[in-house]
Amino acid sequence: MTDDSSQASPLSERLAAEIHAAGGWLPFDRFMALALYAPGLGYYSGPSQKFGLMPQSGSDFVTAPELSPLFGRALAAQVGQALQACSCDEVWEFGAGTGALAEQLLGALGTQIRRYRIVDLSGTLRARQAQRLAAWGDQVEWLDQLPEQFDGIVVGNEVLDAMPVQLLAFDGQAWAERGVVCTPEGGFAYADRAQPGLQLPLSEPPVGAFPPGMVTETHAQAEAFVRTLAQRLRRGAAFLIDYGFPEREYYHPQRHGGTLMCHHLHRSDPDPLVLVGEKDITAHINFTGIALAGQDAGFEVLGYTSQAHFLLNCGLAALLESASVAERSMAHKLVAEHEMGELFKVIGFAAAGSAFEALGFVRGDRSHML
Repeated sequence: MTDDSSQASPLSERLAAEIHAAGGWLPFDRFMALALYAPGLGYYSGPSQKFGLMPQSGSDFVTAPELSPLFGRALAAQVGQALQACSCDEVWEFGAGTGALAEQLLGALGTQIRRYRIVDLSGTLRARQAQRLAAWGDQVEWLDQLPEQFDGIVVGNEVLDAMPVQLLAFDGQAWAERGVVCTPEGGFAYADRAQPGLQLPLSEPPVGAFPPGMVTETHAQAEAFVRTLAQRLRRGAAFLIDYGFPEREYYHPQRHGGTLMCHHLHRSDPDPLVLVGEKDITAHINFTGIALAGQDAGFEVLGYTSQAHFLLNCGLAALLESASVAERSMAHKLVAEHEMGELFKVIGFAAAGSAFEALGFVRGDRSHML
């Protein structure tokens, strides 16, 4: 149920109208899409700070590029290798946040990048990016969508996790789709709807029996995004960084509560039905599904590993040698197992005919675990 401030908001009114128009029940993926991206109303359309180190700034969470510039400088080694191996001179970034990663890659790679193209749905974030990247002038370009065909190196840091997910609930006998309804008090609540034949899209039989009450997510939109990349990228590679697991871990019966999570003022909670539009909504990624979606559409998997292995393969240790104590402390969080190092993964793809031995996966490649 929403609180009083939520239920009176224009976004909540928009959501309630959509629920009524849909017959009183809205699939969760549609609810999530509107909560995050409804033009002029959704979380990513609003003016809040979103990205930052501390809640005092009004921010809700921090991403690796804001945590340490060494993230982008290490990633630049991989992007630079890919540019050369694929004979490309363009970088395409999806969901560029504050522009921190773009700034780091442009600063490290210089003239290796002829054009840096950003695809971002948020107008307020675009404005922040443009201000931050003003020094690069026309070298940086913003687009609303992908062209039908393109060449280049694609990067996406914490992009997949913000794509709407379908929620499924298991009652011990069958899976149902979880959606959202309006409550008599004017708030929102979950409601499950039976869908005959609904099953988890598993590539292998489940590890064990699913417990009654299990809730989990499927990632049709993230997988569709990867398929679109594969179909349109003629020459080049893609590196996607996010938190998640391979299928066997993602849908393990012990992970019975799912991974849906919200972020507000650097605090996490699992309830997307309150403070709607004021907090981020995310879900961990099933990297097996992402890998299969890419392969089925023509991509070749270059590798899959933890963020720690990837960054160290890309020379982070050498970068730390010349860093200050404070810089080392922040960068350590990128690779520490209890911070970002193990939870975050990197998957690399190459367009047909563009495959190469990618630097970031030389040691610690876990492709066999997908």
